[in-house]
Amino acid sequence: MFTRDKVLTMILAGGQGKRLFPLTRDRAKPAVPFGGRYRIIDFVLNNFVNSGFYKIKVLTQYKSDSLNKHISRGWNLSASVGQYVDCVPAQMRTDGNWYKGTADAIYQNINQITDGNYGNICVFGGDHIYKMDVRQMLEYHIKKEADLTIAAIPIPIELAGEYGIMEVDENWQLTGFIEKPKTTPKHIPNVPNMCLASMGNYIFKSEVLIDEVQKDSTDENSAHDFGKNIIPNMLNSGKRVFIYDFAKNEFPGMTPSEKGYWRDVGNVDSYFQANMDLLDYDPELNLYSKDWPLRTFNYNFPPAKFIWDEDKRVGVAKNSLVSEGCIISGGSLSRCVLSPKVHINSFCHISNSILLENVKVGRHSRIHRAIIDKNVEIPPYTEIGYNREEDLKRGFYVSDGGITVVPKDAIVD
Repeated sequence: MFTRDKVLTMILAGGQGKRLFPLTRDRAKPAVPFGGRYRIIDFVLNNFVNSGFYKIKVLTQYKSDSLNKHISRGWNLSASVGQYVDCVPAQMRTDGNWYKGTADAIYQNINQITDGNYGNICVFGGDHIYKMDVRQMLEYHIKKEADLTIAAIPIPIELAGEYGIMEVDENWQLTGFIEKPKTTPKHIPNVPNMCLASMGNYIFKSEVLIDEVQKDSTDENSAHDFGKNIIPNMLNSGKRVFIYDFAKNEFPGMTPSEKGYWRDVGNVDSYFQANMDLLDYDPELNLYSKDWPLRTFNYNFPPAKFIWDEDKRVGVAKNSLVSEGCIISGGSLSRCVLSPKVHINSFCHISNSILLENVKVGRHSRIHRAIIDKNVEIPPYTEIGYNREEDLKRGFYVSDGGITVVPKDAIVD
């Protein structure tokens, strides 16, 4: 019988997040705001805490200041009973280098494992949006007597070229791993149109993880990465590697539409769409479940206010998320996500957009399919998101999918 007290969780939160630029220009990817009042990392942290795992190390590296502050302020577990969410910055314990890859991040912090008496180690990414009861994956890992269990999500086989693909036998033991295959991979047994994409979430036997990252650290030709090196090495050496089917995971309060929901918000377009997913009548990710609460740092801001008066100021929000501290002083919102302290002035029209903290929008402005980062003040009569070339000339970023991003602290003329 296992106990969760003998499990250590290590969350990889040190990546640069280059594909999510400019939202990651000044912050780590897991610290990027999401859904109005959350940060991306809140979702994996809530998954573990809601699943009863309370020993969590967050491995940070690039531009981690806002991430460190968010975790220290919002994730205070009870240290008196051995519970913690600790940020562990890159400490260059081995050779004075930054993390060379995901496996090297664990190797450089191997003392976090050896200092405790842990039977299993969860190594999860800190930059995906989903809900998951991790207990079920751990139970599966132990039942299979696996050296490593990898969470994977079924995807249409035509999308295989975008992911690391797992090939399995009838017992769901790993038989092959292909990183972004250029040819059609093997399908899931008895499901010809689907294959398995790695979610980048792993559960290792403690001694196996220690042995594998130590061996990998001496390989000068290695990229020191779990997907590129550790998993193929374990497969080739006959280790027991099994795949956990995330589509079968269930959690308290789950709605039918939430089953199997997982999003890699690795670029601006996928990040934008995942936010928009929250606005549906029956969303694939429900923020309002009492049975699976989503915790974050709580701001001491007043309630959102909507002004509608005789001066023809009409503050209206349709199918939108509006966070605390916002003032809709006239103007209309349609399918928008607003972080705290956003101020919308009269006669504005804002649609299909994400406005982050402390954005101020002047009167008569129009914004469409845009992300406005923190602390941006938009002058009256400004248009954003209606003309790609004009947006680019003004120094804004425009994604492949046509989403305009105004960077943090930008001065808008």
